[in-house]
Amino acid sequence: MGSPTAVSAGQDHQKDRPEGEPRRSEVLSPSSPVVVFPEDAPLKLESGQLLAPLSIAYETYGTLNAAKSNAILICHALTGDQYAASVHPVTGKPGWWERLIGPGKPIDTDRFFVICPNILGGCMGSTGPASLNPRTGKPYGLDFPVITIGDMVDAQVRLIDHLGIDELFSVVGGSMGGMQVLEWTARQKTRVATAIPIAAAPWHSAQNIAFHEVGRQAVMADPDWRNGSYYEHGVVPKNGLSVARMAAHITYLSEKALQGKFGRNLQDRAARSFSFDADFKIESYLRHQGSTFVDRFDANSYLYITRAMDYFDLEAAHGGKLANAFLGTRTQFCVVSFTSDWLYPTRDSKAIVNALNAVAANVSFVEIESDKGHDAFLLEEPEFHATVRGFLTAAAVKRGLA
Repeated sequence: MGSPTAVSAGQDHQKDRPEGEPRRSEVLSPSSPVVVFPEDAPLKLESGQLLAPLSIAYETYGTLNAAKSNAILICHALTGDQYAASVHPVTGKPGWWERLIGPGKPIDTDRFFVICPNILGGCMGSTGPASLNPRTGKPYGLDFPVITIGDMVDAQVRLIDHLGIDELFSVVGGSMGGMQVLEWTARQKTRVATAIPIAAAPWHSAQNIAFHEVGRQAVMADPDWRNGSYYEHGVVPKNGLSVARMAAHITYLSEKALQGKFGRNLQDRAARSFSFDADFKIESYLRHQGSTFVDRFDANSYLYITRAMDYFDLEAAHGGKLANAFLGTRTQFCVVSFTSDWLYPTRDSKAIVNALNAVAANVSFVEIESDKGHDAFLLEEPEFHATVRGFLTAAAVKRGLA
C-alpha cells in the first residue's frame, strides 16, 4: 500500500492554478499544507463506496511538543474551512476563530499545537465535489459520493495518523464542528483526552433538515447549476447559492439580535422606494451575506455538506440509545450551549450531557447567557471564552502540560 504524500503550502500538486479564479485555485492547489493519500489507500465511506485518492488540506498553529501530547483538533462548521486563525487566501479576511485561537488566547498556541483540517467534501483543498475525478480528469460534480459526518472524521483520523499523533489533547468544534467532536469521541474512544462540543446536537432535527432542503432546492433551481456540472460550463449558480446562504444565515441569529441590530430601519434612504429594492437594512445585510458567500464557497459542497448533517443521528447509529455512543469513554467533556440558540437549542446539549451521565463519563455543562443566537460561538462572548480557557487550562495542568 502506498504512503501518503505531504505537499507544501501553495505547491501545485494536481494542475496549474487557473487564472483569475482564486476559489477554484484553492480547490486544486490550496495555500495551506495538504496530505494526499494515494489510490491504493482508499477511504471506505459509510455508503460502502471507496474514495481515492484522498486529499486533506489543513492549517496548524503553535508547536507540537516532543511527546506529541499537546495537539488540539479544531473541527469547523458548515461554511468554515482550515483558516481558523489565519488570513483567508480568497477573501483576505481574518480567520473565523481568531478570537479564540492564538498566543495567550483561550486556545493558547503558546501551549498547544492546533490543527484545523478542511473537511472531506469541502472546497478549500480537501477532496470534494469540485476536486478532479481521477477517472475522468474533470471535477466530480454529482459523481462525488454522498458523505457523512462519520466519513469526515475518518478522513481526519488519517491526517492525525500521518502527523504521528496517538492521542489528541482535545477535539473542539461548534455547530457541525460539534457533531464531528461527538463522532470523534464515539469512534476513537482511546484517542481523545478532552472534548468541547459547542452549540451542537446529537442528531439533526426535522426543522433543520427542512431548512437545508430549502437551501439545496434554491441551488438546484438555479439554471447555472447545470445538474452539478457548472464547472465545465464556466458558470456558477450564484443566485441559488446566495439565496441558500441568506436563508441559512437567518437561522444563525436570534430574533432579539436581528431586531436590535436592524429593526425596521431603512437602508441608505429616507423613505420607502415602493419597489423590490433592498429598502430595509436587514434586506441589504442578507443580500451582502449571500453575494460574498458565493465568492468563497462551492455550491455542490454546500449540497453535500448539508446532506451529511441531515444524515447525522448518533442515537440511531448506536442501537437507538444515545448513551451507547459513549460506552467505555475515557474522554473528559465540556458541553456548551447558548440561551438564544434556537437552531441547536440547549435541550440538545442536555441530551448529550444526560447520555454521558448515563455511562458515568466525566462531563461538565455550561449554558452561556447570550442574545446572539447560534453564531454566538463565533462572536465576542467573554463568558464562553473564559469557559474554554478554564477547561483547557485545568485539563492541561492535570496532564502536566507546561
